[in-house]
Amino acid sequence: MAKVIITAIGSAGDVHPLLGIGAALAARGHEIVFCTHSPFAEAASRQGFAFVSIGTAAEYEAAMTNPALWHPRTSFRTLWAVIAPTLRPHFDTLVALTDSDTVLVGTLWAFSARLMQELYRVPFVSVQVSPSTLLSAHAPPTHPRLTIPRGLPLALKTALLRLIERHVLDKICGPALNALRVELGLAPARRIFGEWLHSTDGVLCLFPDWFAQAQPDWPSPRCLSGFPLFNDTGVQAPDPQLEAFLAAGERPVVFTAGSTLIDQARYTDAVSAALAESGLRGILLTPDAPAAQTDAQTDAQGMLLKRRYVPLQKLLPRCRALVHHGGIGTAALAYAAGIPQVVTPFAHDQFDNAQRVVVSGCGVRLDKPLEPQALARALKHVLGSPSIATQCGRVQDRLASSPDGCEAAARYIEGFVPAGVRVQTVGRVSIPALADSGHSA
Repeated sequence: MAKVIITAIGSAGDVHPLLGIGAALAARGHEIVFCTHSPFAEAASRQGFAFVSIGTAAEYEAAMTNPALWHPRTSFRTLWAVIAPTLRPHFDTLVALTDSDTVLVGTLWAFSARLMQELYRVPFVSVQVSPSTLLSAHAPPTHPRLTIPRGLPLALKTALLRLIERHVLDKICGPALNALRVELGLAPARRIFGEWLHSTDGVLCLFPDWFAQAQPDWPSPRCLSGFPLFNDTGVQAPDPQLEAFLAAGERPVVFTAGSTLIDQARYTDAVSAALAESGLRGILLTPDAPAAQTDAQTDAQGMLLKRRYVPLQKLLPRCRALVHHGGIGTAALAYAAGIPQVVTPFAHDQFDNAQRVVVSGCGVRLDKPLEPQALARALKHVLGSPSIATQCGRVQDRLASSPDGCEAAARYIEGFVPAGVRVQTVGRVSIPALADSGHSA
């Protein structure tokens, strides 16, 4: 069977889906090498994968706790400043790991894997975790700074999108990427996000067509696998207090900002006030919760329970609604649980995901800083709307009857396992070139 090298760059929302897909590939007999940030080493090892770190734990922590990473005005440039220095080391790592039976799989920022495909013809499947980075003039992504009105003529939308690519995206990413390309003997890349980063072998989209319909200007060949509903982060210790809280009254609302850096104290105050105004009970997932599970984690009124982490896949079916940041994996788990969503986006793809939740009929979107009254009104609306309840049930049934997203993705990747390869030597490293490709490295 093949060696599958998976590169997952980003937050937990980018890494966890690829863990699930890797597990499905491993179950089919393939060797998995998982390349990601150091804090995910335990999760990868728990699945039985070989683990290769991208950067250090300290570097990842510094990036994730940088406020500029979570502000719409500075998030893209800040993220690139973290990723750019890893391009050459990651490329060299992939060269050393790649054999004649290797398939590369990489998320949005796995530029080094795309370079491996381009330079050495290694089979590569590029992964789109969410649809917002599939830059389309037909259906422009939602973003507070760069949204293109959908009602404009197609030619104008296309021209505006090209301007954004040239003067924002390429301007930021082009210098470092193209400097490395020169080192590797490659011509400069343009339209980096609109065209270059997508694999010419196949693009794997980790969402269903009802969430984001494929557009004429999306890259091809492609596969929409559906949501990879994977939320396994290990065996959880018994939590009697959580069980007692869930059993003590009406089903609670869950609140989480995911990996997003926010003012946790202000967020907690807003949640507490909204619960008091609405009379609801809640579970707040926050890094501010004490490590030990103690009675002090429940507020004085017994209306709010705090936890650092609870697997949403197990928790949400026992709850009434989910208030979250707009991570697509989090939204998918709410869909699977059949509960309404209040989405409060902060940065990155969260705005586009939030708008798609609204369009799906399963929730509402709150863009402004979280205010108790607005949050209470939003919860009252989603919990009292017959149409939202009906649509949540329909989507839940649809997901339940759909093929498993991790399995569908694994089957697609398996289709790129090399057949009839010949081995070339580049320096001291064996690099595969497909026998029928007509090219040599």
